[in-house]
Amino acid sequence: MTQRRTLLLGAPALLALTACSTMTPTSYPPIVFVHGNGDSAALWQTTVWRFESNGWPRERLFAFDQPMPLARDDDTVAQPGRSSTAESMAFLAGRVDAVLRQTGATQVVLIGNSRGGNTIRNYVQNGGGAAKVSHVVLGGNPAHGIWNLPGYLEQNEFSARSSFLTQLNAPQGANGDEVTPGVRWLTLRSDNNDKYAQPDGVWIGKPGTPTGIGFDGPALRGARNVVLPRVDHRETSFSPAAFAASWEFLTGSAPRSTAISAESSVRLDGRLTGLGLVSTDPASGSFANNQALVGAQLVVYAVDPATGNRIGAPAWRKTIGPDGRWGPFAADPRLFYEFEITAPGYATTHVYRSPFPRSSEIVNLRPERLLPADRDAKAVVVFTRPRGYFDAQRDTMRLDGQAQLPGVPPRGSGVASARLKVGTEAQRSVVGEFNGERIAGLTWPAAQGHLSVLELTY
Repeated sequence: MTQRRTLLLGAPALLALTACSTMTPTSYPPIVFVHGNGDSAALWQTTVWRFESNGWPRERLFAFDQPMPLARDDDTVAQPGRSSTAESMAFLAGRVDAVLRQTGATQVVLIGNSRGGNTIRNYVQNGGGAAKVSHVVLGGNPAHGIWNLPGYLEQNEFSARSSFLTQLNAPQGANGDEVTPGVRWLTLRSDNNDKYAQPDGVWIGKPGTPTGIGFDGPALRGARNVVLPRVDHRETSFSPAAFAASWEFLTGSAPRSTAISAESSVRLDGRLTGLGLVSTDPASGSFANNQALVGAQLVVYAVDPATGNRIGAPAWRKTIGPDGRWGPFAADPRLFYEFEITAPGYATTHVYRSPFPRSSEIVNLRPERLLPADRDAKAVVVFTRPRGYFDAQRDTMRLDGQAQLPGVPPRGSGVASARLKVGTEAQRSVVGEFNGERIAGLTWPAAQGHLSVLELTY
């Protein structure tokens, strides 16, 4: 494997725009956040909040939903509900041009997670992005693939043998760099805890099979390569440590804080989308597509933080239209909320969330489906962490009083949801706890088509 120089977190920043203390609001470059495979813009919520909390203007921060975010099984063959590398690049190119028009800027910063990094690299190298992008941050990008296995999905976007990655990683310039010159590059990776940068194929359904990929798979020759100890695949982009490294790279100094500062008045919005085609791709994320679920009904309630019981009348209700938007909703930053989603073909889904300290337009919602394996359950509760994985060796967590979360392995970070089947029909509270964040929700009868979700923010 090509040697790629790696720096540890905390090393002096080498590449900076300018000291942010001297910048005016319009001199901050726009940042476009690019989500990963099967994901949505919602995963950038806390990262955007941290940028805002350190002074980056809200109107210079952009995160978009790619309509069909799942990669094809074979990048060269059309597949319903999936996008090719070329389609993903074209979507990003259109969003960058729109941001440049809106802001009047001449260049943007691109920050991408996982597959989003493939899209960014392709756009900069092959789609004319080099002239429109000043800096790139890639978190957990499978730059050298997730596997290098003869005969196994060789033209998949995540195969080291694919034509796509072979072309993207071809040496450039006198130093044989793997990044496009003229743009400044930062990669963020885990030391050894990224499920998609593993020597063993356990997370691609091939335990005991060497993948041909090392822990340093996301690093790139010619970039500044930073290791974030013990983070998982998603935390390479969405953790406080990833934010701090990105801020330092862009500004030349550490952020004032990685904490999220609260606002006195909060306005929430986002898109309500459906599941669409369910993927069997081992590299896929939790979501299947980002198409609006037109006609779905949303009702929002304030709830008791200790029990999940509703407090008073609905705080908001809306029927979802073609744009998928469910807000804008004036929220109280002190309150916990339940988002009840009703749509044909889905379980009536009760999503319980922690208080929102800041406004956001990317609070995306999605109903769940009851599965065949849920038939013997009186109630089902999904405990989910969109911006990271559960790690039994690293994290402090409990669900319904139990430290062992259903379906979460005793070693490794590769599972983002735990599914609890409740054996009693009587409605009761269920509490999920994760590293200090606590969410309480109620059980609802599965026999009547209901399901509960305790969704972590951090």
